[in-house]
Amino acid sequence: MADPLGYVLISPCRNEAEYMRRTLDSVVAQTITPALWVIVDDGSSDETPLILADYAARHDWIRVVPKPDRGKRAVGPGVIEAFYVGYDTINPSDYSYLCKLDLDLDLPNGYFEGLMERMEADPRIASCSGKAYFEDEKGNMVSESISDDMSLGMTKFYRVTAFEALGGFVREVMWDGIDCHKARMLGWKAVSWDVPELRFNHLRPMGSSQAGIFTGRRRHGFGQYYMGTGPLFLVASAINKMRQKPYVLGGLAIMQGYLGAMLRSADRHADQELRAFIRRYQTRALMVGKARAVAEIEKERSSLWPG
Repeated sequence: MADPLGYVLISPCRNEAEYMRRTLDSVVAQTITPALWVIVDDGSSDETPLILADYAARHDWIRVVPKPDRGKRAVGPGVIEAFYVGYDTINPSDYSYLCKLDLDLDLPNGYFEGLMERMEADPRIASCSGKAYFEDEKGNMVSESISDDMSLGMTKFYRVTAFEALGGFVREVMWDGIDCHKARMLGWKAVSWDVPELRFNHLRPMGSSQAGIFTGRRRHGFGQYYMGTGPLFLVASAINKMRQKPYVLGGLAIMQGYLGAMLRSADRHADQELRAFIRRYQTRALMVGKARAVAEIEKERSSLWPG
């Protein structure tokens, strides 16, 4: 049984005509319909506005919010800026859950019902998601291999009370990793599940970037630097990414983005306590593995959970 206050979706989008109908149709087909879906059109110049107008006319729970064109697509801070344009139009306390949802996904019909059921079973879960898969050139569905201790940014599903307790999203690259670490620091949990009913098709694979996959990988490296990731953990993470396409070179691009930020002394996240917390977790994860390191943190921080 889903929470009676239901859930609200907020979707920043820009020029998503190629994929968005599949996302729109998969949300319309959900076993539990959103109470409200706010879609922020971030200056689209393709057929996105026409498609959104069509769906909004047919579904009174879809609300389109236009945002002036900034002149370019912006990943990270631009996406979160557009998210908050939508967030500022709602009263969060009207809902139990909220989700930042991208418009390049094909979701299974029971996706949101499944997430809410799992969150109601464990009230310490602040944020969660299913797992992203993409279709390769042979038609096989391939996992994007995101660890279970992270909720995925393209479908970041939150308990509203937890979202407010964390102070929302930072407006920078790696916002979708920083929030998971902060949740655990404050005694909450962040999680994703790789089960058939929660697997979704990511139509634009994560990290591919509108400017190319290497740009996306370098941006990820910068984001790791901004978040406070230590060099040893970064190297281990980049080596792990070398097993995925583009083999080897993608991992090297991550290192390039990280080292470039380090050499120019780029700004890092201002919360020094959180950066130190992330470093301690990463050091422990290198020694005992992510799953055990997260379990230790959740046990250690359980007394901090406000529930």
